[in-house]
Amino acid sequence: MRAWAPRVAERHRTVLITLSPILLILALIVILPPDGAERAHWLQFIGRFHPLTVHFPIALILLVPVLELAGKAKRFPYLRASSQFVLGLATIGATVAAFLGWCLARSGSYSGRLVTQHMWGGITLATLCWLCWILRSRTTEPNIARLYAVVLTLSVLVVSWTGYRGGQISQGEDHLTQYMPSILRHLIGLPDEAPSAQAAAGSFYAVQVQPILAERCVTCHGPAKQKSNLRLDSYGWLMRGGKHGAVVKAGNPQGSDLLRRVTLSPDQDDFMPKGKKQPLLPGQVKLIELWVGAGASGSLPVDAIKDLPAQGTVAAAAVEVKFPEIDPAALTKARESIAAAVEQLQNKFPNTLDYESRGSAGLVLNASLLGVKFGDGELAAFAPVAQYITLADLSRTAITDRSAPAIAAMKRLRVLRLAQTKVTDDTLKGLSGLDQLQSLNVFGTRVTPASLSAVEKFPRLEHFYAGQTAIPPGVSVPQGLKGKLVL
Repeated sequence: MRAWAPRVAERHRTVLITLSPILLILALIVILPPDGAERAHWLQFIGRFHPLTVHFPIALILLVPVLELAGKAKRFPYLRASSQFVLGLATIGATVAAFLGWCLARSGSYSGRLVTQHMWGGITLATLCWLCWILRSRTTEPNIARLYAVVLTLSVLVVSWTGYRGGQISQGEDHLTQYMPSILRHLIGLPDEAPSAQAAAGSFYAVQVQPILAERCVTCHGPAKQKSNLRLDSYGWLMRGGKHGAVVKAGNPQGSDLLRRVTLSPDQDDFMPKGKKQPLLPGQVKLIELWVGAGASGSLPVDAIKDLPAQGTVAAAAVEVKFPEIDPAALTKARESIAAAVEQLQNKFPNTLDYESRGSAGLVLNASLLGVKFGDGELAAFAPVAQYITLADLSRTAITDRSAPAIAAMKRLRVLRLAQTKVTDDTLKGLSGLDQLQSLNVFGTRVTPASLSAVEKFPRLEHFYAGQTAIPPGVSVPQGLKGKLVL
């Protein structure tokens, strides 16, 4: 009895140790699910290895039934002996892939039904692999052997379903059905064609604009997967915008974030489409610009806009993507006065401060990841580089109205996010010198209608996000803020 007890304790210890990483990932998924926000670059870097590692456990879990079935033959009984080892590797691989998948989804501004389903499929698969590995050592017992067979079959089904969801995320929701023969589509009850765009039949949007968005944008901004909570698969979703507000400003192409992003230099962080996807052709950009300038209507007749770019030329045009020439000497000189201070701040506040692009001396300050650990004292430390900051995200930090002078010193600021902080009207009234400010977000703060007259004075302001503040819907808006206030 004394010799048997340590073996049982050791077995239980092994079970708990091997299960703990899976439980940790499960806790991360439940507590910190993907929410469409973009976070730390280091977490995105780790997450980008998910597509590379995910195929390893898939191959292993599909190999196990082959080993089990082939091992029943008299010629290959030794194959079954390797099943438990392969299941152990599959458990490790599935756990690592699930963790990397969470890193990518949580930090890479992903959200949507497909992302959630794929992530839960991954953690379920890791759990099933672990259970198969535990059961395999006791298959000499008939009841355990039957349970093992059921769980192994379920694992194969789950890995197939999860892999299919992963393919939909990376290749599009219809990647298996897009070129399916009609006879097979009818057999499984699918229509011959995908549903039409949600716009008036024959409208300029349906004929000219939606096909461009479907070709270039819907992969990352569609019904099943959305970056930054932005969907571009229908007129209604396009006009609704994303987590940062409207992306199309009717009648104002220059003020529409959609056009701003697709016309940036490809080396800019905000450039769309990201990655290695082909940029929009000049003619496609022009069509969208003309449509927005004409009022961005979903019922505008297709022939209402004249002097359109030739469709044949647009479709056939070859686009050569050129990155701006960077003068290393000029860049070094532009950064010379702040380089030491930037390095010091980067060491003190990791992943909080960086240059806005590889060819710019402008800085991006993102303190939102630090939460309440970042307050007025911490912001004051950025005074040596304040005039170079072009974007400051201070959302969910502990800053108060005492930080108004520090923010006011950021003379080049174009985007300021103060969501869910303790700032009040006093802060906004103290920022009158920010004549470059284009976007201001005070969501969830104590800002009141008394601040509207101060906000109106920002000469270049395009968007003022003030939802869940003391500013009520239907409030009387100053003339200079009409069309800019988002509640």
